[in-house]
Amino acid sequence: MQEYLFLDRVVLDNTVTQWLVALGIVFLVTFGLRIVFRILLRRVRAIADRTATDLDDLVAELLEKTKTLFILLMAIWAGSRAIDFPVGGGLDKALRGVLVIGLLLQGGFWGMGVIGYLVKRQKRRELEEDPGMATAVGAAGFIANLALWSILLLTALGTFGVDITALVASLGIGGVAVALALQNVLGDLFASLSIVLDKPFVLGDFIIVGDFMGTVEHVGLKTTRIRSLSGEQIVFSNSDLLASRIRNYKRMNERRALFAVGVTYDTPSEKLRRIPEIIRSAIEGQDQTRFDRSNFKQFGASSLDFETVYFMLVPDYNSYMATQEAINLELFERFAEEEIEFAFPTRTVYVNSSNGPGAEETARLG
Repeated sequence: MQEYLFLDRVVLDNTVTQWLVALGIVFLVTFGLRIVFRILLRRVRAIADRTATDLDDLVAELLEKTKTLFILLMAIWAGSRAIDFPVGGGLDKALRGVLVIGLLLQGGFWGMGVIGYLVKRQKRRELEEDPGMATAVGAAGFIANLALWSILLLTALGTFGVDITALVASLGIGGVAVALALQNVLGDLFASLSIVLDKPFVLGDFIIVGDFMGTVEHVGLKTTRIRSLSGEQIVFSNSDLLASRIRNYKRMNERRALFAVGVTYDTPSEKLRRIPEIIRSAIEGQDQTRFDRSNFKQFGASSLDFETVYFMLVPDYNSYMATQEAINLELFERFAEEEIEFAFPTRTVYVNSSNGPGAEETARLG
């Protein structure tokens, strides 16, 4: 009898039996929902592996983003149905507030999952068509997440009786102060939007900024990262980057190449006249080149100098170096056939002979 009397005791306007039933419901619902979500996730993953569409991947991701706290809150709500709360009482308000916050938080996680899914899908499309827009898609995803959580926060405050209209008005005033405090961050944010819209470079471009050079790997909301030729990553703030002079080598349609050749002073004039044609023939014999000019430029200190300009029809630096190497080898062989000597630094010294005043000997020093 005493046990039954204990179960009939009233605690917080409900009997001990009602509280035990409520706890049992919470346990069973929590355990049951976890099992259901695991089974659903396993089956959806199996379906996703067999299909080419990514919509089932989104469903699986949303199931993974379902938090244990949300399941527990659902169980508490189910258990509370077995308990009598005074309408408008403290426990009733507290329970409703916790449930609302839990639902809003879980809704935020689900919303982020949907936004992330849309952003990833759009990024894949943009990377194939226009890599520069991939950053814009990322920025749009960030703004969408910010708007989502702002709406959820205002909804939660409105649920608890906060005057949202007055809050929004006060935020407008406070926003000016925040903007002044975060002007550097906002400057980088607007600079990133400028990079996205104006497209001075996109992912994969090889750029030079001051003394730094490398391939663009990432354009973020605050920083841009490039991978240098020596392997390290270089990080620029977007505002500093746009304030600099940027040389984008990926945008080159063709590469201008200039080189010089020097021959000795004892080269006959008829061979000097033939040298530009020999150089032209060596350049035109290479693929993807366009000859521009080759001229006897000047009388150097120890050589007769020829200057040559040609264009590579592809901007790739490795192709340019391979072509220049082939041209150099061709000129070396042709000059040897024509008995034209390349010049090297020399110095001529005149000394007086011991045979008598006024006599001279010439010594050529290499």
